[in-house]
Amino acid sequence: MAQKKDIPGLIRALRYHDADIQMQAAKALGTLGPGAIDRLIRALKTKNKTVKLGIIGALSEIESPRSIQPLIGTLRDENSEVRWQAAIALGEIGDEAAIKPLCEALRDPDKYVRFGASIALTKLGWKPQDSTERAYYFAGMQEWMAVRNIGKPAIPALAGLLRDRDSTVRMKVIELLGSTGDKDAIPALMQSLGDDNREVRWNTVLAAPKCGISLPYLPRGLSKRPQNMKNPWIAGFLNFLLPGTGYAYLGKWWGTLIFSFDELATVYILKMEGDTNSYVVLLPVYLLLGFHAWYMTTKIPKDPP
Repeated sequence: MAQKKDIPGLIRALRYHDADIQMQAAKALGTLGPGAIDRLIRALKTKNKTVKLGIIGALSEIESPRSIQPLIGTLRDENSEVRWQAAIALGEIGDEAAIKPLCEALRDPDKYVRFGASIALTKLGWKPQDSTERAYYFAGMQEWMAVRNIGKPAIPALAGLLRDRDSTVRMKVIELLGSTGDKDAIPALMQSLGDDNREVRWNTVLAAPKCGISLPYLPRGLSKRPQNMKNPWIAGFLNFLLPGTGYAYLGKWWGTLIFSFDELATVYILKMEGDTNSYVVLLPVYLLLGFHAWYMTTKIPKDPP
């Protein structure tokens, strides 16, 4: 297909389930040179992530300045892998027009994108101009000791990293914010008291006093954490409708056993008592099970550990 310059065929091959074929198709597209640029840029609008990654890889192989702006656009893609691939490609092409967008990508909420942007900026010969830029750059490289050495000017960069989905990154950020001992870190630390990860919350409790947050204020911030409550009415209704499913909703392993036993018991009672008498026998049992699931749910602690 590369010899025939079958660009549509090679783009379709990017969808193939075999990863080796996908890679070969991307490399083949990259060998077609500037003549394939327009077709590849148009195909970059696809919603298929695998195809988009392959096209970006091909554009980085061709290294044409015409692909810079489309690749800059993909730095805002909803998929983090696409943004990461775009950052790498911009570094490979080596056009200085990509420097400003890559600096913005250092603020991306995904650590892989930030890392790709840092590597790309290094390849482009970019140097941070001040302490804040150095903080974003070293944070992207995850060179945490270098970030720590920057001190107070690193606080804005560190606060932005609290959006990262990786809890280990957020925990490291909390540690570094605490090490600054600066009151400017207080808003970020108060925000982290409401984090959905209990380890992040606990690390924040330990770091907060170092920056001047009084202990009486910590429970207030902690109260904003997610409350993973189960709904007692849902548990009760499920247990009344299909005994055992309400317990399963509460995470009780024996809910499935009760559900299976109920099926057998219901079939047996129907055979022995008939439809009308069976309902008379089973309805009070179902009501009791529904009430029990409701009651159990109301006793579950509201506060997660």
